[in-house]
Amino acid sequence: MDPEPPSSHPEPSPSIFRWILGFLLVGAAWGLTTPFMRRAAVNYTPPTRPYLQDPSVSWVKRKLWTVIFAVVDLLRRPAYAVPLLLNVTGSVWFFLLIGQAELSLTVPITNSLAFLFTVLGEWWAEKKVISRDTWIGMAFVLGGIGLCVHAKS
Repeated sequence: MDPEPPSSHPEPSPSIFRWILGFLLVGAAWGLTTPFMRRAAVNYTPPTRPYLQDPSVSWVKRKLWTVIFAVVDLLRRPAYAVPLLLNVTGSVWFFLLIGQAELSLTVPITNSLAFLFTVLGEWWAEKKVISRDTWIGMAFVLGGIGLCVHAKS
């Protein structure tokens, strides 16, 4: 069976609205979830495990099992697991974006938006006050994104 000849009409690129939505979704998925994961990790109190207190267990084994138990315990808690799942979903969206968008724009835009959404997430999750200097920094970040986009167009 012969493969189909290449189309003479290139596929149209997604609209600017879809690019903006994609960048915002990735930035929000990465940024908004980080303070919630942090809060869940900070509030985590590990249960006591007699195995880890046993003096006959080597130091290396004890440390290894401590890490394994901590990871499993955190993943079992919805307060940590749900934001982590959303964060990883943002990574999947990012992977799809870099397959379509220009890499030199996608990386700085999504990382900058993640910073902005992290600030908003801290305000939401931890009731942190956003200082005047932070607002100014956020405006500079948005200005930098605008400059990057303008330089590429």
